[in-house]
Amino acid sequence: MFKKIAFVFFVGTLYTSAQNNTSYWQQQADYTMKVDMNVEKHQYEGTQELVYSNNSPDTLYQVFYHLYFNAFQPGSEMDVRSINLPDPDPRVGDRISKLTPQEIGYLKVSSLKQNGKPVLYKTSGTVLEVKLHSPIAPGEKVNFSMNFNGQVPLQIRRSGRNSKEGVALSMTQWFPKMAEYDFEGWHADPYIAREFHGVWSNFDVTITIDKNYILGGTGYLQNPQEIGYGYEKPGTKVTKKGKKLSWHFKAPMVHDFAWTADPDYIHDVLKVPNGPTLHFLYKNNKDIIDNWKDLQPKTAELIQYFSENIGKYPYDQYSVLQGGDGGMEYAMCTLITGERSFESLVGVTAHEMAHSWFQQILATNEAKHEWMDEGFTSYISTLAMNEVMKQNNPNSLRGVYNGYYQLAISGIEQPQTTQADHYSHNAAYGASAYSKGAVFLSQLGYIIGEDNLAKTIKRYFNEWKFKHPTPNDFKRVAEKVSGMQLDWYLTHWTQTTNTIDYGIKEVISTNNNNTKIILERIGLIPMPIDVYVEYKDSTIESFYVPLRMMRAEKENPIPSMKRTVLSDWPWANPTYTLELSKPRSEIKTIEIDITHTMADVNPSNNSFSE
Repeated sequence: MFKKIAFVFFVGTLYTSAQNNTSYWQQQADYTMKVDMNVEKHQYEGTQELVYSNNSPDTLYQVFYHLYFNAFQPGSEMDVRSINLPDPDPRVGDRISKLTPQEIGYLKVSSLKQNGKPVLYKTSGTVLEVKLHSPIAPGEKVNFSMNFNGQVPLQIRRSGRNSKEGVALSMTQWFPKMAEYDFEGWHADPYIAREFHGVWSNFDVTITIDKNYILGGTGYLQNPQEIGYGYEKPGTKVTKKGKKLSWHFKAPMVHDFAWTADPDYIHDVLKVPNGPTLHFLYKNNKDIIDNWKDLQPKTAELIQYFSENIGKYPYDQYSVLQGGDGGMEYAMCTLITGERSFESLVGVTAHEMAHSWFQQILATNEAKHEWMDEGFTSYISTLAMNEVMKQNNPNSLRGVYNGYYQLAISGIEQPQTTQADHYSHNAAYGASAYSKGAVFLSQLGYIIGEDNLAKTIKRYFNEWKFKHPTPNDFKRVAEKVSGMQLDWYLTHWTQTTNTIDYGIKEVISTNNNNTKIILERIGLIPMPIDVYVEYKDSTIESFYVPLRMMRAEKENPIPSMKRTVLSDWPWANPTYTLELSKPRSEIKTIEIDITHTMADVNPSNNSFSE
């Protein structure tokens, strides 16, 4: 099934890059786990050996583990939060509150040692609080040894057993996972609804399970010849002995480990030219097989698109797995529901695969900066779908702009700096993370130019892959590429709910037969302005009004069109006057931003016509 492939990532503890005026560092947590699964009881027992490297400048006196499965119990924070939201996720609703003891999920730690010595620990909801036997000094490595057991909950959110589509096991967030410690401190966030932040790790995982089950997920299978699956040497026959088989996986330099298992999976393999091997595992359901077969060459096109437009996919494998409750990205794989139309199947694959770049390789903290992952992913996957599916839509991003406009006038918008679980409405979180996040990137192309945006995305990937970038890190890359100052943009867009609204206030004929155009800034977000004038002889020219605080100008976005660069607009000035050396009688129309990539919430005042 998955070939054993050896390759090495080198990730040092110090970089020349700076994050918040400190030398960059990140922790490392390397796992060796052995798990024995009882598929009848949906329970498992496991051991975990964890080598933790403290690459921080701080001495650590405690550590924390995530126990995600504990969220699927009546009275958990996930349960209570869902019940009390005005618009709960329909997949969750009040379902957790109704789980029986045999249906709940749990993770229980029965022993934990630090360098062979027992430590004190306490389970607090979905977090294990650990008081260390001895402090971990900067630069020190320690070994944690753990015994744990778990129960797989009914499929409700991301993880679970016996999904609506009949997938037996979707094993995500299934093991005790070390919390991230970074320049901000510990991120021991409870599991309530949103997504994750993890330590870069190497995983060595052995899963023992009923021999009739087929597995897929993170990592490279190390022992295909032992389990008799995916072993392609001609003439070789392997006999599966006993009731169970042990699947041994290794995954280098990832920050999570997920897997699925089902006795009825079909497994297909496709090698991408100059790229990874793709694996597809889906139910043997005659109603979906054709779509899943047709999905495979499209998935190859998608991975090539992302590699060309973001950066080369660094692993030798990617898997598309039927499982979960919708679509969710994990290291080297995604879980998606499979009973969809063909276009929907490609669409969810495109989105989840794009996360392999904007979350699984650029590992932002999704509890704090979810828009950097969801928004950037929505932006690039929309463009990818337009090309791969030959949609030929000249304005394929219009949908994400409309999603943002609806949020901006909804009355429930909160700043993107809101902690992901703390949005008062699910709808506000979704539109902020996905739509407003995508508009941030698209609109950046309006500000710095599309060529500079493309260069920024590639440089951002190359400089920050296998690290934990923050919004400021992305902004600094864009500034270096464009030569522009962009702190105003990052601050207004992500830390406030301010909006953009520019208008044409007046068009005035002058005594010398010229025309004055008075522009007005009505919204609180300042912007550079492109003004396009079409004359009655059908000629068009543009006028570019730079924003003074940018300290630079973008290139002409339409090189074939005559453009005049005007004097800067100081942000504090509410109006700006430009003068045309033509009479008003020769003007047909005047319009601000004919590309509509500036997210002006009130476009009705953006144009003038005689």
